[in-house]
Amino acid sequence: MRSLNLAAVVLVLVLIGGCSTSPSAAFYTLSAVPPVVAAPTTPPPISIVIDAVTVPDLVDRPQFVLRTGATQVTIDEYARWAAPLRSQISRVLAADLAQAVPGALVAGNAQHPDNAQAYRVRVDVQSFESAPGEMAAIVVLWSVRPPRGATITGQTFAHEAARTADYDALVDAHSRALATVSSDIAGAIRSTLRP
Repeated sequence: MRSLNLAAVVLVLVLIGGCSTSPSAAFYTLSAVPPVVAAPTTPPPISIVIDAVTVPDLVDRPQFVLRTGATQVTIDEYARWAAPLRSQISRVLAADLAQAVPGALVAGNAQHPDNAQAYRVRVDVQSFESAPGEMAAIVVLWSVRPPRGATITGQTFAHEAARTADYDALVDAHSRALATVSSDIAGAIRSTLRP
């Protein structure tokens, strides 16, 4: 009988010991997600559309028109523009404006988005002079119509030296002259962005 009592005591101790090691219950609640710190908002990019580019009839041709004197020009049948001059000017101005106005979306006249919030640019090239080995000179009347406010007009005279007598230097001088025009137009656009 003694062994029976001993077995009962051991059984009770085992049961009590087993209960004391059972895992304790854990209770959970849902909570709101902490607010995410918002990144500073950047203004939406501005759109610039080059609506139109006009060039003088004299140079509106594939061939280079070269100034040889105060009242004389020659047309070089073997030196030609790869694309119409007006489309090249539009493309270069668009690329220059995209760099001069960071974040701007600039479209040339071949792409004409119907965006009421776009800055509308018109360019009228009054003079496009080419003298190999001497200079490239342009005179441009331009206008910028912002989405709100009055149209801004300006005139740019750009005269760049052609560093050598070859056509590459002449074309490079015209590109620098167009960069001057772009800079003036970009300045007009930036003046409307100031608070």
